[in-house]
Amino acid sequence: MSRLCSPSEWVAPLVPIASLAILPLGPLFFPRTYLLVLFAYFTVFLYTQLNHVRKFWLTSRKIRMTIRKWNKRLGTYRETSGTKKDDIEYTDTLDEVEEKLQYYQDPHYFHVFIIPNYCEPEELLKDTIERIANHSNAQTQYGLILAMEESEHGWEEKARRLQSYFSDKFCQIVITGHPSDIPGESRGKGSNVAYAARHGCMELVEKYCIDRQRIIITVSDSDSAIPELYIREVEEALAKTEDPYHLLCAPPIFFSRNCFDVPAAVRVTDITWSAMVMSNLSNSRGMCIPCSNYSLSMVLADEVGYWDTDADAVGEDMHMWLKCFWKTQGQVRTAPIYVPINLTNVQTKSYLSNVNARYVQAKRHYNGVADVAYTLKNAFQTSSASISLFERLKVCFIILEAHMIPATSGWLMFAAVPLMQFILFPPFQTLALVSPSDNPILTSEFYGHLWSLIKIITLCLPLPLFGTLIVYEQLHRTIDREFLNKSESESRKWSNLIDYINLPVAAWLFMTLPSTLACVKRLLNRQEKYITSEKLFRGDNNGLIIEASSSI
Repeated sequence: MSRLCSPSEWVAPLVPIASLAILPLGPLFFPRTYLLVLFAYFTVFLYTQLNHVRKFWLTSRKIRMTIRKWNKRLGTYRETSGTKKDDIEYTDTLDEVEEKLQYYQDPHYFHVFIIPNYCEPEELLKDTIERIANHSNAQTQYGLILAMEESEHGWEEKARRLQSYFSDKFCQIVITGHPSDIPGESRGKGSNVAYAARHGCMELVEKYCIDRQRIIITVSDSDSAIPELYIREVEEALAKTEDPYHLLCAPPIFFSRNCFDVPAAVRVTDITWSAMVMSNLSNSRGMCIPCSNYSLSMVLADEVGYWDTDADAVGEDMHMWLKCFWKTQGQVRTAPIYVPINLTNVQTKSYLSNVNARYVQAKRHYNGVADVAYTLKNAFQTSSASISLFERLKVCFIILEAHMIPATSGWLMFAAVPLMQFILFPPFQTLALVSPSDNPILTSEFYGHLWSLIKIITLCLPLPLFGTLIVYEQLHRTIDREFLNKSESESRKWSNLIDYINLPVAAWLFMTLPSTLACVKRLLNRQEKYITSEKLFRGDNNGLIIEASSSI
């Protein structure tokens, strides 16, 4: 319990506990204060959600612009190569598009892709690596680090087979085996990435004489489809900035590989997750948190001491950004890369097991709530005094919003007004717990009007969500048809809008419940098992069946 000696550690568990306790206690013991709290909470929540819609629309607009600029360049290539405009067919596969990019100049940087994996099917890894190998400069400017876990049976043979299969596709391929018995280390993606980056990149520098200042590390999930456009945009972002060694590049995530093969509740959960990540990319001052896939220089990783590996760094993407920000005294900024990285939804063979797998994944995601204490500690330490107070508070707000809103909004939005209505205005007099003389809504004109205003605001709370979904539906079609070159029958249709009737249940099951549990568990001094997803590669266009059953 030593960590609970720090006041910052109490914030995450106490906020959801207080939000649950206040639901019955507020109307009974301090109704006036409770009304003011509800008004403030719902007003701020409505404002932030409207702001998220605005930012999501900005991101979606920039994604469309990037895709159309890309397609225009491809069209220019076709014209210069003798293809008539009337003969152009926009039905190329993604792999065929990758082959037509050789008219670009070579990258300035050497790009190293770290693919951490544990018990992933070999065919899945081949599929992911093949997409990177199809990039036009892979043989000359790309390095691949197969970040294996020594605890996986047969990991070395598996890595050697992959290395042999792609030996002529990359400039260099390095294999790292992450030991399972490093003292003080918590198992998971972050610790594997840290080991691979330290040892794999050092091998590239020392053995293959690659300039460390040219190395850009891209962390990828095992099922990420990374297009070449992403690397081109990373190069452009690094070329434009004055300080490329304090820049972290973050793309949006997108779920289109197997989205029609999973339950609607899982599908809409990942839609809202994707929308939240995209909204975050339009944060001001370059304070955007990466999710799943991101790129940074080896110089920056080395400067901050690479990835943390303790139990509080389980949310490796967010934690690494925070570490870079605090360790560089606020110099690090994020460059949004408006190129969607296509991921897979968690998928299993049955409906209930699929829902359970997504719930397990949500619990793992929300264990990143440890970053609340990490952020608050660093924000108010004397070592961070050189960072402006505004920027420190902004980072705190971003992290608190990311973790505290999911842990409180579900309870307050669904239960606060109905429960207060029931307690203060019971349907039967025998159920009355508060006398009319103690009911501020009846005895005070101010609180009566405030109560009416609260009910109006709660009716408006779903409106930002509707706006988000409208923007998303348009964006999904654009990405599918203009970037991934899918036909109309393969993309979302307006009939898919019926999916969203699952949102209330999905929001509670995959957001409110796991985030609340993750917060409360911070009171316990125990280390959670890091549960990964068992991925059964199907070998078709959809690619994956995923089961949450493997633990490290």
